[in-house]
Amino acid sequence: MSIVVTGATGHLGRHVIDGLLEKVPASEIVAVVRSEEKAADLAARGVGLRVADYSAPETLKGAFAAGDRVLLISGNAVGQRIPQHTAVIDAAKEAGVAQLAYTGVLGGPAADFKLADDHKGTEQAILDSGLPYTFLRNGWYHENYTENLAPVLEHDAVVASAGEGRIASASRADYAAAAVAVLTGEGHENQAYELSGDTAWGLAEYAAELSTQTGREIAYNNVPGEVLQGILTGAGLPEPFAAILVDVDAAVERGLLAGTSGDLSRLIGRPTTPLAESIKAALKG
Repeated sequence: MSIVVTGATGHLGRHVIDGLLEKVPASEIVAVVRSEEKAADLAARGVGLRVADYSAPETLKGAFAAGDRVLLISGNAVGQRIPQHTAVIDAAKEAGVAQLAYTGVLGGPAADFKLADDHKGTEQAILDSGLPYTFLRNGWYHENYTENLAPVLEHDAVVASAGEGRIASASRADYAAAAVAVLTGEGHENQAYELSGDTAWGLAEYAAELSTQTGREIAYNNVPGEVLQGILTGAGLPEPFAAILVDVDAAVERGLLAGTSGDLSRLIGRPTTPLAESIKAALKG
């Protein structure tokens, strides 16, 4: 049996591999990657590599073995992910894996925003497969905000259309630690976890924390969705992707990313990372 991580060279995947290496021997870990070259550092640490692509189902044959515990990290091709993920699910079912964990979205079937559609379709495909599953319904990442500070600092403003909505985000490393706990622990089969930070915050608070840490006056400018759409497309984002981000802000305003179930901190055995800590790290970087 191996613990197999797909998308292992992505941001989340690398955190998961790091966490697994602290828990189990490298010989028990397999990284499914598109590029062997990009995964050379993982191989150097003793992690096994299997080269496959979500978009090429034939490459997934042999990526899994009977008894494997598999983490399917969702792809980033919004709108194309259901067929991509289904190819992974089919290969996992054919191999007879013992557990298929999937990184979905907070709220699962109740999430009614566009970005959630692929996740809901994937969860249903996993249920239909009959495989033992674990749904890791990840909330928003701190890094969704802290990795894009340049325009905020340029204009001294956080611009969004989320109103007074709140976000129970956590760090990428927190979500990775939850995946590690599920892959190395027992009793997680056929469970769904609503994963989010311990504390929900609003964008006005985010702007205030940025002000405190930078010593500058950074405002939160709440604008209508159509105005934000224009700002984003004017900055070079493709119109469909900008529309998805505006739709997420509307979901934030409706409270869909504010849930604080405590599942994440319980799984990882510690409090989730405070937003202020991630801001501090981003400003140093």
